[in-house]
Amino acid sequence: MELEILRNPDECRAAWQKYWPVEGLFDLWAVRFCFHAAFDRPLLFLLARNNGRVEGFLPLCWNEDSGNYVIFPGETWQGKTWLEQNRLIARTPEVLTAMLQAVPGPVNLRYLNMGPLMDSLESVEQDEIGYLFHPARHEFSMEKYWAAFPGKSRKKILAEIDRLKAKGLTFRFDQEEDIEAMFQLNMNAFNEYSYFYDNRFYNAFKRLAAFLRDTNMLRITTVLAGDEIAAVDMGAMFNGSYTLLAGGTNSNFLGIAKFINLHHLEWSCRQRFEKVDFLCGDFNWKARFRLTPRPLYALNHLPLESLMSTPYLREKALAYA
Repeated sequence: MELEILRNPDECRAAWQKYWPVEGLFDLWAVRFCFHAAFDRPLLFLLARNNGRVEGFLPLCWNEDSGNYVIFPGETWQGKTWLEQNRLIARTPEVLTAMLQAVPGPVNLRYLNMGPLMDSLESVEQDEIGYLFHPARHEFSMEKYWAAFPGKSRKKILAEIDRLKAKGLTFRFDQEEDIEAMFQLNMNAFNEYSYFYDNRFYNAFKRLAAFLRDTNMLRITTVLAGDEIAAVDMGAMFNGSYTLLAGGTNSNFLGIAKFINLHHLEWSCRQRFEKVDFLCGDFNWKARFRLTPRPLYALNHLPLESLMSTPYLREKALAYA
């Protein structure tokens, strides 16, 4: 086996586009590059070859904020990477281990989709829970979706929605200036815990919105109460899926998040999407709306030299060797 390390951005892009499967939105190089342009992490892409055939691909970058190697592009919020739909690409666990051992520092890979390598890796653990909505499971019918709820639960949720509708709320769509309102609402609500409190993340999302607009994938959903913005969500449509990327709500409208999220469910049924991805983070409403949980996983790895220098891990390292 031969291992090749790529650091040149053009070579890294070519390798990504050749070896990383494109299934979801975050698999697109252009989407990831929006964040790379903002965070500018040093690249470290690994290719494993056996008799000239590529059997493993591990695209990493150095995250100076957390002091470890992470999956490209290394965007961070509160010290952790944010982009999901990550994967491990290796023909066997031995190929993956060889690539990990070639990384000159600790590795922290997050938001990994379940794959055939997972069961054989001791260092994999559950990370967070993502949430999906599958319109086809309800035959693209909101009536059948509501029929799956217990009566009391359905009645309570619909009463909350009716209370909000009574305020005369309206929708508007795809007004680009509303993205700035979304940023501001999000920061007003979460302050330093907002994604957009970090200028790098803010700039990455502005780039992402521009890319999605130019490729006709962007959907901006705004809820209005008269002339006042009550909520804004930014989503993307790709490959039969609808991904909700970020949002902001006005604290003057209690429960408005449920109102706009219910709209996404209704709209996705009309559009007959294969799935709607609400990403990780449980803000109570996701379980309450009976979305499908999808566990994502994390892999933490220290190179053998680092393990050997840590006394309490030395015995485990020797056994591993």
